[in-house]
Amino acid sequence: MKKCAQLKSLITSSNLEFIMEAHNGVSAKIVEEAGFKGIWASGLSISAALGVRDNNEASWTQVLEVCEFMSDATSIPILLDGDTGFGNFNSFRRLVQKLEQRNIAGVCIEDKTFPKTNSFIGGEKQPLADIEEFCGKIKSGKDYQKDSDFVIVARVEAFIAGWGLNEAIKRANAYADAGADAILIHSKISSDKEIEDFMQQWQNTKPVVIVPTMYFSTPTEKFNKSGVSLVIWANHTLRASITNMQQVTKQIYTDQSLMNIEDKIVPVREIFRIQNVLEYKEAENRYLPKKESFKGLILAASKGDNFGTLTDEKPKTMIQISEETILSRIVNTLNARSIKDISVVVGFKKEAVNLPNLKYIENADYKNYGILYSLFKSLDVFTGNLIITFGDILFEEDILRKLLASDQDIVLAVDSTKYNDISKPRDLVVGSHVHSGNFGSISVCHLNEIQEVNPGIDLTKFTGEYMGLLKLNSNGSEIFRRSFEELKKNDPDFIESATLNDFFNYLIKNKQPVYIQYFKGQWKDIDSIEDLTYLVDLYTEK
Repeated sequence: MKKCAQLKSLITSSNLEFIMEAHNGVSAKIVEEAGFKGIWASGLSISAALGVRDNNEASWTQVLEVCEFMSDATSIPILLDGDTGFGNFNSFRRLVQKLEQRNIAGVCIEDKTFPKTNSFIGGEKQPLADIEEFCGKIKSGKDYQKDSDFVIVARVEAFIAGWGLNEAIKRANAYADAGADAILIHSKISSDKEIEDFMQQWQNTKPVVIVPTMYFSTPTEKFNKSGVSLVIWANHTLRASITNMQQVTKQIYTDQSLMNIEDKIVPVREIFRIQNVLEYKEAENRYLPKKESFKGLILAASKGDNFGTLTDEKPKTMIQISEETILSRIVNTLNARSIKDISVVVGFKKEAVNLPNLKYIENADYKNYGILYSLFKSLDVFTGNLIITFGDILFEEDILRKLLASDQDIVLAVDSTKYNDISKPRDLVVGSHVHSGNFGSISVCHLNEIQEVNPGIDLTKFTGEYMGLLKLNSNGSEIFRRSFEELKKNDPDFIESATLNDFFNYLIKNKQPVYIQYFKGQWKDIDSIEDLTYLVDLYTEK
């Protein structure tokens, strides 16, 4: 049933019905969950929640925006406390149009002058609207509503202004004749006498709505017997929230601690439940592109023999470069591309590798076996998408971004810069074609050969240098895992004695495609004091 029809049904029900005040989306949701069939969008409560007075200080468009959030959060109808209609007939008919557009089921307007003042603040001094003018306002709303079930309630303030019963009946009849769907008769005395007097003379021409805020001790059954159709509990979620906020904030201020209040307030997960966070997660799965997440594996078990006393008590990966370790710089680069699940293979002085939020895998035989053995010790990590990096290289985030975008199962990041220096080992590769020159070229090349450079090798036949950075998709991880298991079964000495380059060539020999993606610069292999000095100077300048 549409919300307008729901509210019309409540108003015209043969049973006494009840609606409850709310002033924002979360309070509206709470009202619905409590079991109420409708919501009273209180002008007092909405203005108070906005931190202003109930004197039309909040504009009608601001009130409308709050109501829209309340309506979006709930499936039950909302009756808006529309004050005086926020102006003359023209303002009111536009308000009705905008309320219907936002799925608000009805509006209540009071016969006072604009701008209004709350009825409980000097009500007897507040002037009432001219009856004919107010009837014209009601007619304009009825003429401009599109849904025949949209409810307009006329609120009679005669008792509030001290004008008595006869004036209240006179006005109620006029408003009913003008087309109001119901009459709200308001009273601020502490008993229900004025309400009872009105109901005895009212001929039930239209349903009657009451707001027993001041005469709260009256038994509800009396309202039912007198013929009242709808009771509004008008401001109690706001008042309850203020009570609790005052108590909690005062206690936190006094205690300077949360220890004494945590068990008195809802857990954060209850807020998430009311916000329907679970639906959002489900919607993400339905509508967002399926971007598979990556894990990271950093191979950092070695000591680093070329750094003198710098690696006496810590491995090379923990050397600081401008107040940040090599390892932390690698981790930060991975994190920048949303790679947060990171494992690190440790060995030498493993206790010195102590960065938070990382998983650690020990290679106790780091002295005897190299990087390939570290990979084998990490076999459990080889599920899903994986980035593998040496623990002694630094690389720009853009290299990682382009590598992650590649589609192939196994892709090595390769620097196509030509090096004639063979004073230190380099992992040189031969691709199926040379680099075109574009940074991060997506035209990855099938790898023909990977070999560590040594004196006597013809450097001209190689197309680039493997950086120590590798991407595996889910299938690539499975290829690595399966290959390691086959080697362990058929050639166990291979894992302990071979190099990583040997393993790549093993894959190639066994018809497993290994690809390279070319880059040019923007990375640094840290193998010596000279490399370290260069980077310290570089980051100091930055």
